[in-house]
Amino acid sequence: MPSAMGVNDCGRPYKRLKRRVTADLSDFLSFGCSGGGGGEEVGGGPFRTRVAEFLGGRARATLPPSPFSSLAAWRVLFRVGDLDSSKVVVPLDVVEEDVTRSRSVYCDQCRVVGWSGHPVCRKRYHFIIRRSNETSLSQGKCRKSCSRCGNTYLLSDSRCKWCDCVITSEDVEEWVYSQLESNTHLLHGVIHSNGFGHLLSLNGREGGSAVLSGRDIMNFWDGLCTTLYVRKVSVMDVSKKYGMECRLLHSIAHGHSWYGNWGYEFSAGSYALTLDAYKRAIGSLSSMPLSPLLFHSRKPQTSLQRVIAFYLAIAETELLTLQDLFAFMSGLIREQGGVSKESAKKKPRTSKVLCAWSLEEVERVEQAMVRVLLAAVGEAGWVKRPALKGALYKSASPELLDYCLKHLGGKSTANGMVVQTRCNSTASAVEFRLETPSIGYDGSRFQLSHPSREHVIRDLKFLYSSLIFPETMVNYRPQATRERVRDSAAKLLDCKQFMKDYSCYEKTVKSPLNIHLWCHVELSDHSKDELHLPRELIVLPLNATVADLKAEVTKTFQDVYAMFKWFQAVGFPEYGLIEDSLSVKLLTGLNGSVRVHGKCLSMHGLNRFRMERGIENWTVDCVCGAKDDDGERMLACDTCGVWQHTRCAGIDNSDSVPSKYVCTTCLDSSIQAKKASGYGGNTTNMDFSISGATCRVQAMLTDDHKVGSNVNMSYGVP
Repeated sequence: MPSAMGVNDCGRPYKRLKRRVTADLSDFLSFGCSGGGGGEEVGGGPFRTRVAEFLGGRARATLPPSPFSSLAAWRVLFRVGDLDSSKVVVPLDVVEEDVTRSRSVYCDQCRVVGWSGHPVCRKRYHFIIRRSNETSLSQGKCRKSCSRCGNTYLLSDSRCKWCDCVITSEDVEEWVYSQLESNTHLLHGVIHSNGFGHLLSLNGREGGSAVLSGRDIMNFWDGLCTTLYVRKVSVMDVSKKYGMECRLLHSIAHGHSWYGNWGYEFSAGSYALTLDAYKRAIGSLSSMPLSPLLFHSRKPQTSLQRVIAFYLAIAETELLTLQDLFAFMSGLIREQGGVSKESAKKKPRTSKVLCAWSLEEVERVEQAMVRVLLAAVGEAGWVKRPALKGALYKSASPELLDYCLKHLGGKSTANGMVVQTRCNSTASAVEFRLETPSIGYDGSRFQLSHPSREHVIRDLKFLYSSLIFPETMVNYRPQATRERVRDSAAKLLDCKQFMKDYSCYEKTVKSPLNIHLWCHVELSDHSKDELHLPRELIVLPLNATVADLKAEVTKTFQDVYAMFKWFQAVGFPEYGLIEDSLSVKLLTGLNGSVRVHGKCLSMHGLNRFRMERGIENWTVDCVCGAKDDDGERMLACDTCGVWQHTRCAGIDNSDSVPSKYVCTTCLDSSIQAKKASGYGGNTTNMDFSISGATCRVQAMLTDDHKVGSNVNMSYGVP
């Protein structure tokens, strides 16, 4: 019987799985898709119930909760590809984290994507696929470095075999938490028990995957979120491809981020950038014409112009804008170096552009080009495209010359020779020469072949750094175009937060077999502040009463949110005083929403779980317009405590934060106060003290009692 080799994290074999075993596994590449074995085995309901059913039906426990008070882990296996050809098994580790006992209570990602007002959820679920050279969460295979001798040992051992050091449960827990904080996993996504989640890391072949591409892993993640009825997922796009910022390159080539292929849309920009500014930046870069960059009058052609002209020459369709150029080059890379020899034979190069010249005009120019090539046969042989075009610049218009050069390859001459073309990767130029065809000639060998994948990547990196990346772009004309490119590219680099709203969540939960109600809880015993309590889906049987609804709402919010440990649903203000025995179906129907009044009977020890932003009160009010934490580096004024971006305060990201800082608002207020007190000296170099001032105000004064402030500020968003 044929067998399949299971691999540990897409690379290493960890045990041999028989075909009968792999037949029971879902296909990783089609999971969550229609017919892919994604969601048919999991019942209806919100994320909190779907994930429990998913783990109960598919997973096996690898890290039982008994050794650790806050963590439990399961493993789900997936085969890669069809059953007959699949020889790879991918393990997905699922870690359930009890936040109330965890060392990390608050979620940094929630804070920067606009969910800082959400109450802290009781549980987080981590979905992890590890690299091939990493270990699994199975206790028998976990390896950790000994804190005493530095050698590695199995966490299932009781002592280090090298130094006889005792291995404690704290050592194991420390290793597991380090795995939750690592950014080297092929996939790491975390979903809170209320269905809001974050994609923390995704790495394809460049990130260490031996089997799966980044697109494969992203397809799986999207299918998993759909299957589990996740509500919203955010991602901070800081990914790179071949050393280039993906969010910049992909937005120019395709009009959206790479994650946009799966429905992730702009969520929030750093430095108060809006969706409108983001769209304008993409439009400005994508629509930038290439023709002004190629104009060089009588000056020698620059390297930038030579590379652009090279791809204009080999493209089968006309490339007019920067988007056309980057999309064409990205396509060549995806095709592993362009059209293969087999496909070239089946699909000869033809132009989709209507010819604006007569057949006689085209024939006349092509014959002139052949005569130039004939003259070069006895010399260097190969003639570069710019030289061939320059030799005939008086014979026809530049547009007609470009058209003829694009279709010159494979043309036969009167003496039986054929025009051969090639891509010179060293010179980034298309070259021509005449050759005598061999027996059995079919014309395909003389067609222009695309450059190698390495060649295209090299040129794309050159264009990226020279043309659009603000920190490395060269000086090129027109200057106004360059400044516009720099400004738009900087804006795109400052837009990192993207989000997908899985709207199918609300559509697919409707069923005639149950009552589905979205419940929005209002706390009657708490003042209205920045707390934003998401509504939760309640599923009830058809014969449920109002008392059943109260009990289910109480249980749901107690299970989902840590601060609601002693929560109790009291009533429904939209319906007034109603009997507990009343049928919910008669009151609301099968689907709808309802407001619920509730109260927390006790908040003792639970205030720290009130919001994801934490218990500290902090205010963001930056000159760029930002009013909340956006994940960028900030500093607080030593006088008023208000936070603002270091970049907006004139401090480069490479510079350290000053030990004392006073914002311009506080500085201006101090100057005005000093003027009002009758001081008539130079207000820019004052020597004063303020009676009764707090230590924050006194922090304005440097050691020599002069006002110190970082006042060289940039008020515009670059």
